[in-house]
Amino acid sequence: MTLLEIMRTSAVIPVIAIDDPDHAVPLAKALVAGGIRVLEVTLRTKHGLAAIKAMTGVEGAIVGVGTLTQPEEFAAARDAGAVFGVSPGLTPALIAAAKSSGLPLLPGVMTPSEVMAAREQGFKQLKLFPAVPAGGVGMLNGIGGPLPDVTFCPTGGITQETASQFLALKNVACVGGSWLTPKDAMQAGDWARITEIARAASGLR
Repeated sequence: MTLLEIMRTSAVIPVIAIDDPDHAVPLAKALVAGGIRVLEVTLRTKHGLAAIKAMTGVEGAIVGVGTLTQPEEFAAARDAGAVFGVSPGLTPALIAAAKSSGLPLLPGVMTPSEVMAAREQGFKQLKLFPAVPAGGVGMLNGIGGPLPDVTFCPTGGITQETASQFLALKNVACVGGSWLTPKDAMQAGDWARITEIARAASGLR
């Protein structure tokens, strides 16, 4: 699958931080059951790579890696089974790592200049981050005029209540959100609640 096809598979990509490795598989199953197949597992906790490896065994799950900030993380994530990567920003070292690893990258941008710089390097699918502080819907509308060939996954500050406003934009393929995996539900093992949240999210588009 291309990165754009992956982005269009789920209206919302959950931004997942795994504190307990035993949560990885039941969480992935709960999200897929609710219609959310694209899962971004961040490297914000020490269990990120192990969680990616475990989740790739869940039928229907398309597992990527988030919070890529160091070049060496690309190959490690790819070897764990990640099929796409997400970074909060873009640097020359990350560009080189993405190309050498073959891992499709969704890099974070915040300004029109950053969008243009990323596009010059061949990136036409971008993450507006942090989306709400960056200007949200108004910013994406503004960028869409001069840069209509760029498709976004806005992430950062988006909620279940505001997601549909972003998804209605022509240049938005999906949104990223952490509300799909509430910490209290994960700690309680309330996977049915997470499936309900995922089902609501998958119906937003």
